[in-house]
Amino acid sequence: MHFYIADAFAAQRFSGNQAGVVPLGEGHFPEEELMRSLAGELKHSETAFVRRAGERSFHIRYFTPAEEVDLCGHATVAAFTVLRETGEIPAGHYALHTRSGDLKVTVEPEAVWMDMAPPVEGRTFSQGEQAELYHAYGLTLADRPEGLEPQAVSTGLLDILLPVRDIAVLNRARQDEAEVCRLSERYGVVGVHMFCPKTEGLCEGAYCRNFAPLYAIPEEAATGTSNGALTFYLYRRGLISPGEENCFIQGIAMGKPSEILSRLTQEDGAVRVRVGGRAVLTLRGEVL
Repeated sequence: MHFYIADAFAAQRFSGNQAGVVPLGEGHFPEEELMRSLAGELKHSETAFVRRAGERSFHIRYFTPAEEVDLCGHATVAAFTVLRETGEIPAGHYALHTRSGDLKVTVEPEAVWMDMAPPVEGRTFSQGEQAELYHAYGLTLADRPEGLEPQAVSTGLLDILLPVRDIAVLNRARQDEAEVCRLSERYGVVGVHMFCPKTEGLCEGAYCRNFAPLYAIPEEAATGTSNGALTFYLYRRGLISPGEENCFIQGIAMGKPSEILSRLTQEDGAVRVRVGGRAVLTLRGEVL
């Protein structure tokens, strides 16, 4: 069984967000304990196990070092980049089955785009709850931007979207991991996606940091599902326009700058979010 490491949402090696990828051809998924153990051995936030289910369809499962998750954007971009670069698939459109539902993936010569699950708005938070969320990062309500408040949103995985005033606040945030784990369990979320709205020179989007210590991910350099949720959050507040390409910059605080792209469209009243980006293969190995 071979595996690959790919840097997702990046144009050069050793940047972006690393994901393990295990192509299985038309074979069956290994035992869950093996998949979980291999993900733990590789130590990246997610490892994707992908098997062919038909000529134009695939089935994929995602494991963190701790457990299986329903959907992972950067590992999907990594997986289809591996399939393209190893010659298993050409560019084109593919169906993908995940625990989060059936999605469409478009493989381009330089990028991979994937559907997010239908957007779902979760709970909002009282002033006291908001203060508790900001305090978990050494911040206060004074660091919240005018007109934007935290909200839980999902396009596959439920995150708390936590807006901050500017990049300076974003960079000085310091996470209390135990407290964020406690709050994540209380609110039934994967973690916290902190962001500040776009600034001069950045296309529609935001600068971001992502934290999921409950799932053994203290901070992540690029998160497709979280930025899909953020795309919908910003659209609902008139800060993103349908049909535009949006750009989210993440991972700078980790020394792994990443660029996640998104597109939001409206068809017959339904909102659809797609996330995309490039990936670079860096390592290949074999499980003995």
